[in-house]
Amino acid sequence: MSGSRLVAGCMTGTSLDALDAALVEISGRGLDVRARLVRTVSHSLGSLGDRLRRLARQEAMTAGEIASLNREFSALHAAALSEVIGSDIADFVAVHGQTVFHAPPLTWQLFEPAIVARALCVPVVSNFRAADVAAGGQGAPITPLADYLMFRDLKERRAVVNLGGFCNYTTLPPKPARAEHYKVIDEIAAGDICACNHVLDGLARRLFNLPFDEGGSQALAGRVDDGCYQQFVQLLQEQVRLGRSLGTEDELGAGLDRLTSPRAAGASVTTDRGSVIVRSACAAVATVALDRVGAVDRLILSGGGVLNKALLGEFQKRSKAPVNRSDDLGVPAPYREAMAMAILGALCEERIPITLPQVTKLAGAASVAGSWVYP
Repeated sequence: MSGSRLVAGCMTGTSLDALDAALVEISGRGLDVRARLVRTVSHSLGSLGDRLRRLARQEAMTAGEIASLNREFSALHAAALSEVIGSDIADFVAVHGQTVFHAPPLTWQLFEPAIVARALCVPVVSNFRAADVAAGGQGAPITPLADYLMFRDLKERRAVVNLGGFCNYTTLPPKPARAEHYKVIDEIAAGDICACNHVLDGLARRLFNLPFDEGGSQALAGRVDDGCYQQFVQLLQEQVRLGRSLGTEDELGAGLDRLTSPRAAGASVTTDRGSVIVRSACAAVATVALDRVGAVDRLILSGGGVLNKALLGEFQKRSKAPVNRSDDLGVPAPYREAMAMAILGALCEERIPITLPQVTKLAGAASVAGSWVYP
């Protein structure tokens, strides 16, 4: 292998809001790689999102329905990847798939790579979590090594906080120019924190009959109510205390039902009261996440949640460190995970393990990950 590689990465998160694809130029080798974003594409999941959500909620579906869903979902990947690659020639594509069940040692990322390999005539690497889980790890978070390659700094201790369906973080120690990679990587801390967009989207559905609070407009119309805020903090901190990767049945649906009932809210849940509730939830997510991350020199926010101005504002208000969107460092916030998949795929091609044992709670060395399908 020599020169640069053109890799397309694809990701759908647990929020099930869209399928994001990024074409990335990968230059260099091993842990000295550099990633340059070429272009991005986002496709709505449409009705597929509702069906994937049903499956993730463990609702009854026949084997035929699941097979049909898998085929349609994979065909949507092929369309998005074809668009993002355009007239360029990709060396391969890297796809995460949709997590429809995650409770280690059981995990399932729904996706059929053969459909994409056939449609695009390009190799496909996927199934990134399986090797770690098979060896006894949690298989998550999956992106810390990619975060290190994208966001490390010579002097600053940085935290990358992803505001997706779940909120997770990666803390990156400074990487002096002459320091060995492995010495710095061994000090990386990362983990899932709590539900994020699962909470905010759930509230939008319950309180406003909306799929999500676009731009945080409903939350911006409200204020933080201390009593409501404290209830959300308590609910989210219960997840922090679990100390494990979050997945199926961690979306806090029952807790949201309880906290948004008229009796719990202290009044009939009018639109005004709904705005207070969702703004208080934004503040609670920021508080719990910042407490878990701890002291850093810079906070980098990514994921779809950065488009929620109320949530972003609560982080900026409550953080002691400067706050940047990942866009400020050349990684568009909604596409960080798609870029990460491209980088992880490049590492898999070189047979470099992509998970960190101290992060996934794996006893022993990490295994080479990824399953390859060829056209």
